[in-house]
Order: sequence, then C-alpha cells, then structure tokens
Amino acid sequence: MSKEFAIGSKVCVVALPAYVKTAEPMPMLRPPDVIHIGEEGIVIDRRPGGYWGIRFARGAFLLDSQYIESTDISPESHLEEISGNQEL
Repeated sequence: MSKEFAIGSKVCVVALPAYVKTAEPMPMLRPPDVIHIGEEGIVIDRRPGGYWGIRFARGAFLLDSQYIESTDISPESHLEEISGNQEL
C-alpha cells in the first residue's frame, strides 16, 4: 500500500532509487546523486503509479512513495503529545 501525502507538505528522502525522473512535461532520467538521503522537499502533485512530484533545491523530481516520508507533524499526533505531557 502506498503512502499518501498532502500537496504542499514537506517530505524527506529516506532511500535513493537507481535513478530519478524529472517532473517536467518531457521527463528525463537523472543519476540519483541529484538528491541526497535526508534532503527535504515539498510535494507538488500526485502522479499515476504511486509517484509523487516533489520540489527539491535542485529541481522537481518524481519519486515513488517508498523513497520518501512525511516530515510534517500531523495535528492529531501533536494533540496526543500535548495531552500526554499534561498527564505527567
């Protein structure tokens, strides 16, 4: 099952694919060293096949959801942290 991300949310690269595809009207393959593990980007759109368009410092690329994780704190988890701290 692929992960879901909100458009505009921040994501972090957790693994590198063998190559990356640019998110242009005419996509091109690039070596994976144009992005780095731990680099953050912003989700710009959802593409067919489980791919996400993500804007990084060196351009926009298409990555499968298995290579990225969300870095945004969801409101639900933030509320759980607050309520957990108040019980102490």
